Amino acid sequence: MAWFPSYRPQHLSLGPLEREILEILWDLGQGTVKDVHDRILADPNRELAYSSVTTVLNRLTKKGWLACQKEGRAFVWTPRVSAAQAQAIRSYEQLREFLSVSNPDVVAAFADNLDAASLEQLEAIAERLRTLRRQREE
Repeated sequence: MAWFPSYRPQHLSLGPLEREILEILWDLGQGTVKDVHDRILADPNRELAYSSVTTVLNRLTKKGWLACQKEGRAFVWTPRVSAAQAQAIRSYEQLREFLSVSNPDVVAAFADNLDAASLEQLEAIAERLRTLRRQREE
């Protein structure tokens, strides 16, 4: 599955400020503390210390969401996965947790209560899986 990222952050959980800052960096592509801080303070109703942005950027780097490199006198942070890849990782984890219930009756009851559009999506997913398995066998 080519769209699923080969890299995955070590810690997937994100707090609200971590998520906000990550979304800013996805929008910018990369940025310094000042870039992120200025974007947050663009909202006149917000206040956030510069040092708090630095702390969160460092935390996101430790969790594996960002890469940091020094460019001149400034540090520049870059997301290690795109927003789409992060969504794929979150979806995978949620599905894995749901299926870990390991009770086929619970999963079947859930599927039985889906609307027609959701059932069509599930059928499309099942067909895609069949195609991928056939391709692997060839």
